[in-house]
Amino acid sequence: MPLFKSNHDEPSPPRSKSTYKDDQSPARKKSIFSSSRHSPPPQSTTSTSGGSGFFGRRRSNSSASSTHSSKHSGSGSGRGFLGMGRSHNIADDPTIKNARQKVADAENAEKEADRALEAARQRVKLAHEHVKMLEREALEDARRAKAKQAEAKIVSKTAKGLGRHGH
Repeated sequence: MPLFKSNHDEPSPPRSKSTYKDDQSPARKKSIFSSSRHSPPPQSTTSTSGGSGFFGRRRSNSSASSTHSSKHSGSGSGRGFLGMGRSHNIADDPTIKNARQKVADAENAEKEADRALEAARQRVKLAHEHVKMLEREALEDARRAKAKQAEAKIVSKTAKGLGRHGH
């Protein structure tokens, strides 16, 4: 008995690329990484696992063919891994919209925080300038007070000589 079955008497059917349409491919064996996009799942009389890969949904034999045909039209319920399937409008997905909204909100919050930071820096700069102005005024006041004190001392010395004739 031969190990591999070979039959040289029967001619094999000719295979040409023109027999397959652009969206069809030869039937392939199912694996965890394959999908049933091009070939329907093998059908039996019992409940079978749908052709949506590892996380596919279970469905009965009677609805398998109708669900399979509706998957190609884009309105099927068995949408594949985590419900996403092969939707062409991923941008319309609510989780994507929610994520985009959160990113936009974060960008707006960053812009607002940048404006607040710039305003705070401006206020700090004004406060530093005000303090420096007060320090200059205080130094000027101290110089004036010192000059006033020196002038008062001179006036005091001048006043000491007064009144000596009356004693």
